[in-house]
Order: sequence, then structure tokens, then C-alpha cells
Amino acid sequence: MRILVTGGAGFIGSHIVEALESAGHEVVSLDITPAERPGSVVTTEVRGDVRDAETVARALVGVDAVCHQAARVGLGKGFEDAAGYVSDNDLGTAVLLSQMARGSVPPPLVLAGSMVVYGEGRYVCPTHGVVRPGPRERADLDGGRFDPPCPHCAAALEPGLVGEDAPCDPRNVYATTKLAQEHLAAAWARATGGRAISLRYHNVYGERMPRDTPYAGVASFFRSALERGEAPRVYEDGAQRRDFVHVTDVAAANVTALEALAQAAQPAGELRAYNTGSGEPHTIREMASALARAYGGPEPVVTGEYRLGDVRHITADSRGLRERLGWRPRVGFEAGMESFAKAPLGAVR
Repeated sequence: MRILVTGGAGFIGSHIVEALESAGHEVVSLDITPAERPGSVVTTEVRGDVRDAETVARALVGVDAVCHQAARVGLGKGFEDAAGYVSDNDLGTAVLLSQMARGSVPPPLVLAGSMVVYGEGRYVCPTHGVVRPGPRERADLDGGRFDPPCPHCAAALEPGLVGEDAPCDPRNVYATTKLAQEHLAAAWARATGGRAISLRYHNVYGERMPRDTPYAGVASFFRSALERGEAPRVYEDGAQRRDFVHVTDVAAANVTALEALAQAAQPAGELRAYNTGSGEPHTIREMASALARAYGGPEPVVTGEYRLGDVRHITADSRGLRERLGWRPRVGFEAGMESFAKAPLGAVR
């Protein structure tokens, strides 16, 4: 297949390009910046912005499928980033989909989704069963009470794995734009008879992860600190649960989803979402400690600080992607942190 990868020069996108090439596909990479990865004999690079209709139309010529990775990621610096997130993520997606809708047979789409659309993860109260706590209060966070209580009886809750059928409840601007991307893709699929899959990534890490910026992920913050000879600074009490999934596994998931769509593995006119995680929850403190050990740097410092837009626990139930499409993560937690500790970081984008 000839596949367009938007954001193909980015952290995840560049790994997807490589995985697609290894699987024998021809790739068109659309990105506003040049690729950092080694050159390829089969990849066509189109320089430009996904929000520009003429550039997108040029990149779409002759493609059989689209893998949409271009986005502004991370929590950002505050609500002043809202217009930038909406423009990059939602306007960019709308321009891409409108150009994809122009042909008589729309190419299938794999979208870079995110687990942030859920808000908090799945919680069980010993009395009330599965509950959905609201946003955490600043007064509780200031007092070091980081775990959300049961909204009915204030009892302690047990966190669990969240499935794709869980209600969405985005808690910050970035999360809201990622959910809007899914809604746009679903509307496109209904209007055109197209097929679409959203891979809701959990905490992706690995080689070429961007350096320490306000938009980088927590693994990048810790890795950048270790490179500077500093201890990783862990917010809250470090007991936040996340699912850390290696970027090569995420790239493989995209290849699997694209090939499944090419074989009409789901009905036309709909979008299906799949959690994309390792299936092995770990705390932020565990991740920071594993990375520090592998790097040979100072032990993490637990600060008690917090970011108001963060959620406490969010870990995936990724059985759908495994059982329906046959994808399996290959990189375990310890091995992944060992390789990430020695891997070069990417440039600030």
C-alpha cells in the first residue's frame, strides 16, 4: 500500500514510517519539519502544514490509506494554549478529512487517539461498585489528598483498567481536542462510508522522544533531568498509575490497524477506538526509579507538587486490540526503560 503519514517526522510518526517500510509499504510523510531519522529510498517527504488544504491534497495523491499523527501533544503551559491546540489538532484534522472526502472511494484512516479522553480511569467503591469521581479539588491536592474519593460515600477507591466503552470525560484542553478529533473522524466515516480506527495511546516513550519542553511527556522530563545530572522530580506522591508503552509497539499497532482496514476488517461508515497500552500498569515513581537505575543517575525526588489538569490513575484494558486485530506489545517495562535510558532524545519541535 501507499500510505500517507501526517506528522511523519515526529516522535511516533517517524517510528511508524520505519515500521511501514519494514512491512513493505510505500510511505508519504507529511510534516512541517524535516525528518531526523536516516533517509529512506521509498519514503516521499512532503514539507508543509496539515492545516493547508493544497499541501494536504498534494500529499494525498495516489494513497491507499492515511495514518494521522500530526498534533500538538502534552498538557501545555495553561489555558492560554487553547487556541493553538484547537488549531493544530482539530482544524488540522478537519482539513485532512475534508480533502480525504473529495474522492469517490475514501482511503481508510488510522488516527492517533489518546487515553486522555477518559479523564480519570476506572474506579471501584467497596459499597457502590464502579463509580466515576469528578475532577479533584485544589484544596484536596494542597493537603496531599491525591486519590479521588467515592463521589457517594467518600470511601477510598480501588483503581482498575478502563475499557473503550467507558464514558469520555476530558479534563484539559489537549484531552478535549483529542476527543474532538475522534468525533470529526466518526462524522467523516458516516458521511463518506469510510472506515476509521482511533488508537488511544497510553504513555508512549522511547528513542527520539522530544526533549524536556512544556509539551513533552513525563518520561521525557525524567530522562532530560538525568541527562543534566539532576534527580527526576516526581509530582504528587508518585503513586499515580499509568501504562507505559514503547514507541516501537505503538508503531506496530498502527501497521496492524492499517492492514486490517485495508482488508475491510470492520463495517464501512464507522470509527472504532482501541486502547493501545502495554497492559502492565506501573506508578510514576516506579518508572522514574527504573529509568534512574538504568541511566545510572540520582534517585527520583518526590515533590508533592501537582498540575491541576492531571488525572490520578488511568490505565488501559487493551484486550480489544489484541483479540480483534491480533496486535501484541513486544517490549517489556524493564527492557524498555533500559533502552530508553541510553537512547538519544529528539529535538524540541
